[in-house]
Amino acid sequence: MPDSGIVKYLVRLKFEVDGVVERADVIGAIFGQTEGLFGPEMNLNELQKTWKVGRIEINLESKNDKTRGEVIVPMSTDIGTAALIAAAVESVDKVGPCSARFNLGGIDDVRANKRKQIVDRAKLIVRDWSSKTSSEGENVLKDVTDSTKRARVINYGLENLPAGPGVYSSELVYLVEGRADVVLFLRAGIENVVALEGTSVPDSIIELGKKKRLIAVLDGDRGGDLIEKELAQVVRVEKVFRAPAGKEVEDLTPIDVINMLKAERLETSPASSRREKAPDRPQERPQEEDEPVVVKTRELYPNLNGTLEAILLDQGLQEVGRFPISELVQKMEGSNGAHFLIFDGIVTQRLVETAVRVGVKGIIGHRTGELNNVPDDVRIGTFRDLGLE
Repeated sequence: MPDSGIVKYLVRLKFEVDGVVERADVIGAIFGQTEGLFGPEMNLNELQKTWKVGRIEINLESKNDKTRGEVIVPMSTDIGTAALIAAAVESVDKVGPCSARFNLGGIDDVRANKRKQIVDRAKLIVRDWSSKTSSEGENVLKDVTDSTKRARVINYGLENLPAGPGVYSSELVYLVEGRADVVLFLRAGIENVVALEGTSVPDSIIELGKKKRLIAVLDGDRGGDLIEKELAQVVRVEKVFRAPAGKEVEDLTPIDVINMLKAERLETSPASSRREKAPDRPQERPQEEDEPVVVKTRELYPNLNGTLEAILLDQGLQEVGRFPISELVQKMEGSNGAHFLIFDGIVTQRLVETAVRVGVKGIIGHRTGELNNVPDDVRIGTFRDLGLE
């Protein structure tokens, strides 16, 4: 097959010769018997010299004293000239001393084939691009929805106590009074929670207290008082938070719960303060960033909020990168000198782990998800903490 990249048409002719001939015989017949038919400028020799006709291909086979085959003439002329040459070759009636018959098989438009290849390739490019764009969009949406997705209530222990799935994986567990309180905690994104389901402390909770840190969040009524006293007698609880007087925990909003657990200024109950102080442990959520970072965050926030973008800052608070949060983990892993991350998203455990690997020491986002392992030297804050929301 000739190189079709420099031609417009391929003229294909079938031939049959009454005798045994070679390729050179067929070529000679074609050039010799078409020469001078339409003037010197239409001779095949001249057309080849001006690159209007390419190298003519001959494919043949001899059998039973007959030779059959195909002639392929590549041409870069207009279709009229290609048709004229095809008709001229059809007029060849002898190859050497043997009678011959040439018939046009067809004229292939090479450009049409090339156009089809280009169009097919363009379709593949668009499909790949659409798939990649869709995938990136789905990843962003998945990151957002996963961080806000409400976990289901599970059963814990032999008593089948209502709980969140984090009761197994977290080293800190919140004790609440009933199933409705567990549901409220899950709505707030807090999965390390389990309900007591009564004033008598279940054996599963007593065993849990031997392995994990416990913090109680109880109603602000007489029932809460009784449960607090019961807990103090049978299990070690680091801290007890109480709903406002006369209110139950389930009457609070998810934001109320988050603020209650984060606010260090809240008083703990007298019973919990009388008990032995719990040993020092890593903070579940580090303190706010140093003041220069807070100032920088307030400066960046108006143009960052709602963009689904992230900004990396070096130790001198100079911007070293800005990109969509869909690329956040990848970009952080390839960053150099990043010290702070300010981004329009939710701080997850996976994000913290990546940040620690690349040396990031401070992260500020819209809110935090469930964080089970935050190094002491990594500080995490939210825009709400800074009074920006």
